Amino acid sequence: MKADADPNLIVYFGGQYGPMREARIGILTHALHYGTGVFEGIRAYWNEPARELYVLRPKEHYERWKRNCGILRIDVPFTPEELCSITIELAQRNAFHADLYIRPLAYKSAERIGVAIDDENSFFIAALPYGEYLHSENGLHAGVSSWRRIEDNAIPPRAKICGAYANSALASDEARRSGFDEAILLNESGHVTEGATCNLFMLRKGRLITPAVTDNILEGITRDSIMELAAHELGLEIVERPIARSELYVCDELLLTGTAVGVAPVVRVDHRPVANGAVGDVTRRLRQLYFDATHGNLSEYRKWLLPVYVSGRPVEQNTARVAETSLA
Repeated sequence: MKADADPNLIVYFGGQYGPMREARIGILTHALHYGTGVFEGIRAYWNEPARELYVLRPKEHYERWKRNCGILRIDVPFTPEELCSITIELAQRNAFHADLYIRPLAYKSAERIGVAIDDENSFFIAALPYGEYLHSENGLHAGVSSWRRIEDNAIPPRAKICGAYANSALASDEARRSGFDEAILLNESGHVTEGATCNLFMLRKGRLITPAVTDNILEGITRDSIMELAAHELGLEIVERPIARSELYVCDELLLTGTAVGVAPVVRVDHRPVANGAVGDVTRRLRQLYFDATHGNLSEYRKWLLPVYVSGRPVEQNTARVAETSLA
């Protein structure tokens, strides 16, 4: 799905709230030339019967973002709780009543030529209505990419470093030009890592198997959510281990997970059907559990959700340092 942003949407940029059309970055900005930024992706889901918008695990996302910004020596001068409050404020100011994708991005903001980094940093948070990333109800057709996943000693995949996503863009473009819905990448040892934009799970002999975090994958928050749902609600054993490419061809079920994609079944890999080529029962149940949990329908998982429009919020309210003026 393309998510074209309304230039009148209110964003948080330069320490202030204001319309997106006024938020501008110079053409010599370091991050634009050298990929020296770190971003996050956060989802919020609209529950129509409850008339409520739930932001999914924002504190964990902001904690991860701040940790990963440290890899590039970028300091975000707000606590995760304060960043949650900014996010709530953005949703309220825009009066959103739809599913959202929220994009925080911190970056090296010096306007100059030269690859060496310095201590000049900036960040923004934008939120926009966003539906399905991939239409996956009937399953996706994935292809193993000829591009290898970047190695941790080159650019750490566990951090959403902007420059690293050239790797994902190349793999994704190749997959789509080859008629696939999504790419699956291997690491330099030939083991499966993840999709171009999502983590990967396979079901074999009743166990849910996923690559370990040391296999050059993103330490996904959706991945963590699915592991918890699978273990607690379905009683599945979760195994983190290397996955061989050929296992994708003989597994019982295959699924992708991520902030944008949610839970997406894969029914064909490299023109080969996964099992009988239909969405598997475990994947279907996980999709429904994830939907119910993220939309506030399962009380046990309300701990994951930050409601936008209720008066009480389950995070510390501390907005004293958040400016109230426009960007103009």
